[in-house]
Amino acid sequence: MALLEVDGLKAGYGRIEILHGISLRVEPHMLCAIVGANGAGKTTLLLTLSRLLPVRDGRILFDGREITRTASHTVVRAGLLHVPEGRRMLAEMTVQENLLVAAAARKGGSAPADLDAIYARFPILGERRALPAGSLSGGEQQMLAIARALIMQPKMLLLDEPSMGLSPKLVEQIFAIIAEERARGTTILLVEQNARKALAIADYAYVLERGTIAVEGKGGDLLDREEITAAYLGESSATGPASP
Repeated sequence: MALLEVDGLKAGYGRIEILHGISLRVEPHMLCAIVGANGAGKTTLLLTLSRLLPVRDGRILFDGREITRTASHTVVRAGLLHVPEGRRMLAEMTVQENLLVAAAARKGGSAPADLDAIYARFPILGERRALPAGSLSGGEQQMLAIARALIMQPKMLLLDEPSMGLSPKLVEQIFAIIAEERARGTTILLVEQNARKALAIADYAYVLERGTIAVEGKGGDLLDREEITAAYLGESSATGPASP
């Protein structure tokens, strides 16, 4: 049974419809990528799945239960965690306070053992634990955004553009963290402008074009098809990745 199943999903803003009947499945323990050009509807899709945007039509099922009209906080408690584009730190609170707020939302209290585990995985956050989150570098903030989601023990992560604005070295670190979390068994739906990196680690991928799924398949298969990268991702395998 799919952990996430979406059928005929329509959503948008005001009178503008962005998603035009999206259907997809994400199996347990899978890393599924959503790629496509700017404006294709990738972020809108994640906002709708996490119930931050209303569904106009269609159904969303998560872990065997319909969540189409479910409140966003209930979806979080069910284990569907969204790490949004832009990180959205509690900037004036410390790194540790950010983590404790996230832990409390899931567990109803602080979680020192979980904090130790997070600091073991993200040593730089342990070093910065007493600093305001807003003082961290972009890469450190992205690590904190992911760590806040992980401390809530998600069944599935929705990651929106985790490499945006980061140096190539930090991009490698973030993708290593994502691959490690997938290896731990967490199901991941990854929206990423760096299509080549996303497809390289994805078990399965969907290419969005103007709010519809243009093509789908195994990540490696799509990456190997030059006509796909050229037509839908704005690049050619001969020229390398497009600029983010």
